Amino acid sequence: MAKYDKLEVLQAMKETAMVPVFYNGCIETSKKVLKACYDGGVRVFEFTNRGDFAQEVFGELVKYANAELPGMIVGVGSVVDPATAAIFLQLGANFVVGPLFNPSVATVCNRRQVPYCPGCGTVSEVGAAQEAGCEICKVFPGDVLGPKFVKGLKAPMPWSRIMVTGGVKPEKENLEGWFKAGATCVGMGSNLFPKEAVQNGDWACITKLCAEALGIIKEVK
Repeated sequence: MAKYDKLEVLQAMKETAMVPVFYNGCIETSKKVLKACYDGGVRVFEFTNRGDFAQEVFGELVKYANAELPGMIVGVGSVVDPATAAIFLQLGANFVVGPLFNPSVATVCNRRQVPYCPGCGTVSEVGAAQEAGCEICKVFPGDVLGPKFVKGLKAPMPWSRIMVTGGVKPEKENLEGWFKAGATCVGMGSNLFPKEAVQNGDWACITKLCAEALGIIKEVK
């Protein structure tokens, strides 16, 4: 069962405006990364379903966050079907993110009052997702669609709340482009988690990158 209610999650996404996106098959490594993000000011974290037994790592990560990291909201990403969503919801997912929009996933999440942020690549997909109760839609892949897509979408549909994922970098020019276009928040993956930093256990590097990115976002929003 989710620890944080739907409104708390959506508000945290809007306020912090950044959701780190991460996967690692090692429970201990994932805990260290989560703590590093937390120390950098992150309060919403997406662990992706991208490997065998990802649900086992996720379950332990949620327990760790609930016990040791007050206010850290952990959700699951890369979910494409309702059965997978149900597994992670049972393990305490506070939100569900997907690379695509599946109405059946929306039904499962709505039943538990958990936010579903589906991946959308057209205005029609965003509209359909909103009709299904999705408060924040993920524009993906961001590096393909670009800030102009977000700006164009917001013109006739200004009520839309958009999370951009793909092509987001912890750099002022990049982040300013997305937020000036009208993004509500951004999802950021590998650029926050350099491969060498994770391999070498350089958690301070990840903390620094998160803090710097959040600082830039606060400046450009």
